[in-house]
Amino acid sequence: MASLKSIRKRINSVKNTRQITKAMKMVAAAKLRRAQESVLAARPYAEKLEEVLIRLSSSGGAGDHPLAAREKTEKALLIVVSSDRGLCGGFNANICKAAETFVRENSSQYAEISLLTIGRKGFEYLRKRATVRKNYSNILSTMSYQEASLIGQELIDGYLAGDYDVVYLLYNAFKSVMSQDITLKQLLPIEPPQGPEEEFLPEALYEPSKEELLAELFPKNVEVQLFHAMLESIASEHGARMTAMDSATKNATEMIAKLTLQYNRARQAVITTELMEIISGAESIKG
Repeated sequence: MASLKSIRKRINSVKNTRQITKAMKMVAAAKLRRAQESVLAARPYAEKLEEVLIRLSSSGGAGDHPLAAREKTEKALLIVVSSDRGLCGGFNANICKAAETFVRENSSQYAEISLLTIGRKGFEYLRKRATVRKNYSNILSTMSYQEASLIGQELIDGYLAGDYDVVYLLYNAFKSVMSQDITLKQLLPIEPPQGPEEEFLPEALYEPSKEELLAELFPKNVEVQLFHAMLESIASEHGARMTAMDSATKNATEMIAKLTLQYNRARQAVITTELMEIISGAESIKG
């Protein structure tokens, strides 16, 4: 049986751990609120941009844009958005496994599949298992549209230069604190979204011309989709960390209760042993 001193030491250690996990949960909750606000603010803009692309592409001409579909699709690039820090449950493990699954299932379709990772955790895991073209670390904590715009422009430049023929985006979409959905979407070439067949789109006059609008909106759509995915991933990370730290705090509380019970039993056993020794000593004196 463990000594009273060692049990007390374990209880104090678990109590210190519980304080840390509880504090991390509170910090994650505060960051999650801000991240949720950013996601909710970005969604209407992304939806409206999609609506404009539907209206423009419905009248034809979108397929002539350099960022539109091309015949050759030999080289693929997968963008994987993870996090820079751990202690967020299965958040990073799940996205990395999804990336491995994508590479494995599409290796016969593409002659070459390379990765671009956003987040240190994804890079550390995937660099040993796949070809990582580039990594962006330590940008998610201070995420801004300007950074997403620069990455998006690099992607567009590489696509136009023929470094890759198709670009996919893999990230965790935020649903709730307890739920994050792994989402895969095609980023390039841009396939103009199609509206419902029964939807009536009235004729419109464009100023400037439709071609000029498409030339501006197609690259903007790449940037907006990338920025929105990164915001979704950031909110998902904080939600996953909050859930993980809440679970860790509860587990620590249960462990403290078990260790306290063990300590009381061990202490009772020590007291009983000492009493038995005193009684035995007294009986031997009488004898």
